Amino acid sequence: MTPINLIWLKRDLRLTDHAPLFNAARSGRPCLIVYIFEPMLLNDPHYDERHWRFVWQSLMDINMRLEQYGSQVVVLHGDAQTCLTQLCAHLKRFQFEVRHLYSHQEVGLRNTFQRDIAIKAWAKSHNITWHETQMGAVLRGAPNRDQWDKRWHQVMRADLATPDLAKVQFVPHNAVEALLDYQPPLPWRERQKGMQTGGATVGWKTLDDFFIERGKRYYYSLSKPEESRTACSRLSPYLAWGNLSLREVYQTVLAHWQQPGFRKSLIALTSRLHWHCHFIQKFESECEMETRPLNRAYQHFPYQPDNQLVLAWQRGETGIPLVDACMRCLIHTGYLNFRMRAMLVSFLTHHLNQDWRSGVAHLARLFLDFEPGIHYPQFQMQAGVTGINTLRIYNPVKQALEHDPEGHFIHRWLPELTSLPAPILFTPWQLTDMEQRLYGIEANSIYLQPVIDVTMAAKAARTRMWDFKKRDDVNQDAKRIIKRHVRSS
Repeated sequence: MTPINLIWLKRDLRLTDHAPLFNAARSGRPCLIVYIFEPMLLNDPHYDERHWRFVWQSLMDINMRLEQYGSQVVVLHGDAQTCLTQLCAHLKRFQFEVRHLYSHQEVGLRNTFQRDIAIKAWAKSHNITWHETQMGAVLRGAPNRDQWDKRWHQVMRADLATPDLAKVQFVPHNAVEALLDYQPPLPWRERQKGMQTGGATVGWKTLDDFFIERGKRYYYSLSKPEESRTACSRLSPYLAWGNLSLREVYQTVLAHWQQPGFRKSLIALTSRLHWHCHFIQKFESECEMETRPLNRAYQHFPYQPDNQLVLAWQRGETGIPLVDACMRCLIHTGYLNFRMRAMLVSFLTHHLNQDWRSGVAHLARLFLDFEPGIHYPQFQMQAGVTGINTLRIYNPVKQALEHDPEGHFIHRWLPELTSLPAPILFTPWQLTDMEQRLYGIEANSIYLQPVIDVTMAAKAARTRMWDFKKRDDVNQDAKRIIKRHVRSS
């Protein structure tokens, strides 16, 4: 038997700056790269067809590069433990024995954590050494943030772990040929208009394009729902699915640091790259926030569950123009800038007074760049259930006036309101009967009778949120959170 290495891809769909592949290649043993489409994730309410299309595109992009080296990713479907067991048995028929398994640590949902516990036991029982590599600058099980920022910079400035593929010894094609028959569902193989395409090739083109010209507008346009679609980096799905490593992006940004006209934008971008690991570290250190508030006292927050309100929010049918435009944009493109995402969460949890858990999986399904470690801490922060962050109740009318003053974004996604000019576009419920007829707004339009009174709902939310935050149990747990998740001065 010839001992070989398995490189298990998960949320690291690339061949560059890939420590598991780099380390496996250095061992001198034959290597085989594998990806598993797991039913537990395919059926998970956080995921959508758009995610698996992006993953499939990413795998095809990897295979285009591997083709010249006589290899490709073995794509399997099924329970991870079963797939790995069957793969090992198949390889033995060709006199290859899996002795080492390489992968990145995954900061995912509870189901992937439990799966990894099972795989660890499986590997031990099969006498396979599993080498897990730290993901970015996220430290597994970190009890606090002591020296965390210093380590982050060390990791981001370290040499890239990029293997020379020409020198990698891959398992011969004939040994895996019978395993290369996986056929994904047809929708995964069809590009969807408006959605970004997966793969490192497109990811690098997106990053390069940022530095040609459009990145100059990043600092000034990142909060604007329409302009941000081109001015922002648009790298988030490529980072979330690992087409590019955070270190590659950070070092590329530093290489352009002196580029004229980009300084403010690059400062803003690097701070967000730092936040990327910061939030994932928070989730890694307290993954229970997938099912409960970070601040445990908020388990008792007086939400008023209303499925009809949640459904209106999910469909983009609340009658509040900017809220609905944002949701419909997400449904069709999978992308929305940060401020508008925060407004959607704020509107659900504050204006509608709905439990944050009623919307967290819905937005995860819509975000093409869904990253569990960022999604949950951010969602809870915007929902105001951490007890340590400033409460922000975004006024959707004010946000529209400031960030979509001409109404271009709203007109694009709410064609039923294209006849309404700004600023009356932002408060259509205030139209007189004569104005309704003048602009052709139907009498039964949801924009004349929104699901809530924005002003009254915001006032009630402020009272409710601030009164609750003053509670002793909230402040007591806030001390624990600060000690664990906030760096010491």
